[in-house]
Amino acid sequence: MSRYRLQPTPAQEAALLEHCGHARYVWNLAVEQHAHWRPGLKSAPGFAEQCRQLSEARAEFGWLRAGSVIVQQQALKDFAQALANFFAGTHRRPRWRRRGRGEGFRIVAVKAGDVRRLSRNVGEVRVPKVGWVRFRWSRAVPEGVKSYRITRDAAGRWHVAFAAIPEPLPGPGTGEVIGVDRGVSVSAALSTGELLNAPTPRDGEKSRLRRLLRRLARAKRGSNRRGRVKTAIARLKAREVDRRKDWIEKTSTDLARRFDVIAVEDLKIGNMTRSAKGTVEAPGRNVRQKAGLNRGILTAGWGRLVERLEQKAAGRVRKINPRYTSQTCNACKHIARKSRESQALFLCVACGWRDNADVNAAKNVRDTAAGHAVAARGGPPLGEPANREPQHDLLPVG
Repeated sequence: MSRYRLQPTPAQEAALLEHCGHARYVWNLAVEQHAHWRPGLKSAPGFAEQCRQLSEARAEFGWLRAGSVIVQQQALKDFAQALANFFAGTHRRPRWRRRGRGEGFRIVAVKAGDVRRLSRNVGEVRVPKVGWVRFRWSRAVPEGVKSYRITRDAAGRWHVAFAAIPEPLPGPGTGEVIGVDRGVSVSAALSTGELLNAPTPRDGEKSRLRRLLRRLARAKRGSNRRGRVKTAIARLKAREVDRRKDWIEKTSTDLARRFDVIAVEDLKIGNMTRSAKGTVEAPGRNVRQKAGLNRGILTAGWGRLVERLEQKAAGRVRKINPRYTSQTCNACKHIARKSRESQALFLCVACGWRDNADVNAAKNVRDTAAGHAVAARGGPPLGEPANREPQHDLLPVG
């Protein structure tokens, strides 16, 4: 998606919010229909049947008929796709949509004249029943756009995203392999020795966020004051998210252009960031510490970085088993937990090799991907030979 900052007038913003409300209403009706389904009952209505029901509802209710049929039908289409993704096992079950959270709608059948450029930094897009809405022309709009999505985030900012799949970035052709070790203290350590850190909130922003959270706790639910405080908090967090996304985009582009093969650890981030609070009968331990670790992992952008690497360097990203990568000496391949003396220092107990712990792990990831070393025992299934470390005691003598 190529996303741009939308700049609607107050009247256009009211019309866009009405479109968002119609899309949310239709989506929630579809969720309710499928929530009543139970095994043994007749299947819930599909997309075609729901479109027929929508036509009947539009004929009966004037407020629904006043909205755009494209917006409402595409909400049903998005629900059908979300349901298909759930049954495919790639996404969660579609949930209820709430006002003010995840607002947006999709427009299809976009014609060539529906997007135009007015000046160097200003463009316009035609929205059904809204008219021409301006957006910031920060880069060229992809050619042949057939659909776009308009969204509103919690900070009140509007964006338009044109659906277009860009071509992957070409590699340099040198055959060079890079290993990337992701962490909390260091967001991404490269086997070249570079230590990259995702941007974090400034001290002033942290203090302001604490003050706003205390003010939010004292505000009455449903009051205008509480709404203003929530918007201020959302703007602070949106600024942090924008910086992190910008860092991920620049880092992934740089790696995709500099190296032919990018090796990363195959981490199960969803399992790693699961809450440790447990249940009432079996409460967890160190819950606050685990919650802080989870926030650190999510703030570092581990998953998003690999996702963008796979998109920009298609077919050139290798996922490596993370076992023992942080405990293996890159010089002599000796595995020992005691070699990692601290978060930042790796000192091999066998050969005395000294290196940054994260960089040492990144080198192991790189060598494993390149086939130069083995960080953990094991081999492919179906009875094929397993990769093993040299057994010096079994080598022939004389």
